[in-house]
Amino acid sequence: MSRRTTGQYERTTISGEEVAAFVPHPLPPAAPALALDARLIEKVKAAEQALARLALAGEMVPSLDWFLYAFVRKEAVVSSQIEGTQATLVDLLTFEAEGSVAPNADVEEVCNYVDALSFARTQLSSPKGLPLSMRLLNQTHKRLMRGVRGAERRPGEVRRSQNWIGGSRPGNAAFVPPPPHALADALGAFEKYLHADDALPPLVRAGLAHVQFETIHPYLDGNGRIGRLLVTLLLEHWKLLGKPLLYLSSFFKRHRADYYRRLSAVRTDGDWEGWIDFFLDGVSTIADEAVASARDLFALVAADRARVLELDRMSVAAVRLFELLPRHPIVTAASVMKLITTSKPTAGRAIEALVEAGVLVETTGKKRDRGYAYKSYLDRLRVGTDLDGKSPRMAP
Repeated sequence: MSRRTTGQYERTTISGEEVAAFVPHPLPPAAPALALDARLIEKVKAAEQALARLALAGEMVPSLDWFLYAFVRKEAVVSSQIEGTQATLVDLLTFEAEGSVAPNADVEEVCNYVDALSFARTQLSSPKGLPLSMRLLNQTHKRLMRGVRGAERRPGEVRRSQNWIGGSRPGNAAFVPPPPHALADALGAFEKYLHADDALPPLVRAGLAHVQFETIHPYLDGNGRIGRLLVTLLLEHWKLLGKPLLYLSSFFKRHRADYYRRLSAVRTDGDWEGWIDFFLDGVSTIADEAVASARDLFALVAADRARVLELDRMSVAAVRLFELLPRHPIVTAASVMKLITTSKPTAGRAIEALVEAGVLVETTGKKRDRGYAYKSYLDRLRVGTDLDGKSPRMAP
């Protein structure tokens, strides 16, 4: 690969320190152009085939709604964990089951991510909604940061002050994004690229767009989550997937050091090819894992359904509850009353029947206000979402 320059440094002063802020050149890569050699072309094809398998899995599952429910919440949890949030999937699902209990700050951040993704997809799918644009990303960011850590840092607004990544101050930062006065041009070019005609495969373009957004770092906080969410939106918008079934946060979390290294190599050495290689590996890996996960979850539900229906004392209420468990794998008596619109005694008997069937497991150890989990299902779903110790926080 020929070395290329992907941007220029501009001297700027932050808190009395003079630093070099990086202003990226517009996409696509140039001088030289991105080189998709035979090996990378094969990787593109492999990643596209993996996405096709995932799309097919999404079409063949009995209930796409709870498939999406599971994947969206896993992504919300992992993407938020990358930013330092100490909330697990169980924390999120427990809050959703209890409902009336106010979430702690970390769970609220995850809930905001779910809401932000839902908002963005609704806008893009509606004839009257916002198009793929910075305006859409700004409104999505506003929902992401509403009422949580960083809420005072201009939610939904492009920053008006200099930020930096890593280090305790600008002078020892690992990376300094463009100064505020350069953002309008950088973001204008970025938005133009999202709608430009380009001979590069859409999957490659999505990888380029992610890095460019992370490099521009237009917000004071929440850039990482919006940048990862952008990939999901682009894959759906550019018709690579019909539904938001692919989320790369778990791959980036798993390969955190490589992720940072690849981003840095684009900025310092112009190594777009190395980044695309890494990105395509992520797409293929996560798509295949998602297909396997879907197959495993549906096989489990089918086997449990058969066992539930065979039990003599199984009631209609219990069967109705069972069918709702994939979207509500943690329940309480109060939540079951709402889910199947029934009385407290009937809800209690439905829970007891599913406990006897080995489907639900009591998790609180309480005599009152007990919580129950579809444990075998949840154990499979939560893979990769538990906290891995004190992980360093990624870029804000």
